[in-house]
Amino acid sequence: MRRALARGFTLVELLIVIALLGVIATIVIAAINPIEQANRASDAGMKADASQIVSAIQRYYASHNEFPWQAAASCTTNGGTGCTLTSDAEYPFISADNPSVGICGSATDCKGSTTQGELLAALELQNAFLSKSWIAATSLDAKIMVGKASGASSSVYVCWIPKSSSNRQKLISSAGTTSNKMVDITGFTSAGIPTSASASTCATPSDPNWALGKCYECVPE
Repeated sequence: MRRALARGFTLVELLIVIALLGVIATIVIAAINPIEQANRASDAGMKADASQIVSAIQRYYASHNEFPWQAAASCTTNGGTGCTLTSDAEYPFISADNPSVGICGSATDCKGSTTQGELLAALELQNAFLSKSWIAATSLDAKIMVGKASGASSSVYVCWIPKSSSNRQKLISSAGTTSNKMVDITGFTSAGIPTSASASTCATPSDPNWALGKCYECVPE
């Protein structure tokens, strides 16, 4: 009986299979877009952190009848800046890791400081906030900003620059119809909300104005 000869793949066949696998992998990666997915996750985390900061400051004011930046520990002991004397005064936008906000207990070594910020000391926020990526961030687009217009009844706003292209595009689209969605944190309107940024200010997701802090998303919306 003649034995059948075992036949393997030829080099050409292997190259075709490898090429097809490469094409499929490229299509899958393009569809998933891992960088965009990571940026969306980062934006969701920033929004969650911002919401918690707003709630913590509101609870602190309800309990102490003053904002964290009015407390002696935030303004004097911890080395905070932007401190005001009354609840009616405007609190210009400042990085959330500034000790006056009440998260950090040190102006120079927030993560390593043994002194808690006012919001942490009052148990309004957990110590886990000191490990957030925006703590001690050096670039403006990696920071969370906190501010409040003049007037005791004005809301505290916490804002950040989205990283995701899709989230930026949503803000650009909304800026044409809803003025308080995309904001410029250089000041406040007479109504006590952050200044609106027009759709033309940051015209595309890659516009350099985003990195300059001209276009932010905020809570409350």
